[in-house]
Amino acid sequence: MTLPPHFDDLLKLAADTGSAIAPLAAGTDAADDDGHEAYRVLRESGLLALLVPREAGGAGLGFGEYWRVLAELGAHHGAAALGFNMHHVVIGALAEAAGTRLSPAADAFQTWMLDEVVNGGKMFASATSEAGRGAKLRGMRTRYRRSDDGTHYVLNGRKDFVSLAGAADYYVVAAADGDAEETAEVSHFVVAADDPGVGFGPVRHMSAMYGTSTAPMTLDEVVVPRTRLYLGVEGMSLFKVVREPHWMFAGYTGAYLGMAEALYRHTVERVTAAPGRADSPVVQQELGRMSARLRAARALVHAAGDAVTAGRGSLEANAMVHAAKYVVGETGPRLAQDALRLCGSAAVSRGHTLERLIREVQFAHVMPAKPHECLEYLGKAATGVNLYDARAFSW
Repeated sequence: MTLPPHFDDLLKLAADTGSAIAPLAAGTDAADDDGHEAYRVLRESGLLALLVPREAGGAGLGFGEYWRVLAELGAHHGAAALGFNMHHVVIGALAEAAGTRLSPAADAFQTWMLDEVVNGGKMFASATSEAGRGAKLRGMRTRYRRSDDGTHYVLNGRKDFVSLAGAADYYVVAAADGDAEETAEVSHFVVAADDPGVGFGPVRHMSAMYGTSTAPMTLDEVVVPRTRLYLGVEGMSLFKVVREPHWMFAGYTGAYLGMAEALYRHTVERVTAAPGRADSPVVQQELGRMSARLRAARALVHAAGDAVTAGRGSLEANAMVHAAKYVVGETGPRLAQDALRLCGSAAVSRGHTLERLIREVQFAHVMPAKPHECLEYLGKAATGVNLYDARAFSW
């Protein structure tokens, strides 16, 4: 599907697509289905190519614009928006390399992967997290080794909390050099869902976000051709995360902003539906507090996204995305508490949209960067720590 050239039209497409997947959210949340239907709709919408450069057939969105689209989707179906973001964590980092001087191997890799999205309609996902370690890259237990002739790599390990498990076509797997020490540099490899040795466990039954289709992934002697080494370079993963953390740390922020927007909207609808309730000055003040918190979070998210678009990798842009992630993660649960006070039984009745949103917004805290990591980053920025030095982080 050819994407519209103007951003306002893309936002409308996102709103229309969100409306199409919104009715699926309740059934997936109740584990009545696997949630894959929402991803089928997203594939067919063409939105998988949002970040692909225009010259490669995509929309060529910047990070700030992408966050706005993600928020629109998140307001309709939070879990699907998070899964959709996992695809773009992979594609966004690749698209940002466009226009730079690449090696022949990197250029061929980029051309292949973007073509898979634009013309193949393929969905990608990220497989980084490991049990007990989360998404940290240092000390990674998943390992790779090189073949004697240098034509391929062999991966072994286990990933945990892999979103889009069974829904994506490809997974970008983080693995450390098996021939090096415990703190080996990490590289990324593109593994196909049907590659021999790739397996998935059952989808995790979490208290929310079942629709992300999150499951453990096993890699048993998985052979990956050298052409599927991400950008054809080994050992660049930590360097990329430290210098440009917006995808690894903060891509989720737009989706959680959208969920907070929906939570506020549903609260207002419940209050105004009750005769005379909206006339209460106390209720009006409560809604006013919610509105102020949401407006502040929205303004910060938009400013942070635009800062990345204007100056990707700058210290200010990196600090802004950490601040935005922290504030959105704090705002959602606070709005949930407000909704509980204002809406009573509607906010705790299983199956009600408001109840689902109250559960979903809490999950922002478990997505990287976690609240304490965001604050630590901002504190280091304030005290002049060299944030381009990987030794400044536990990553």
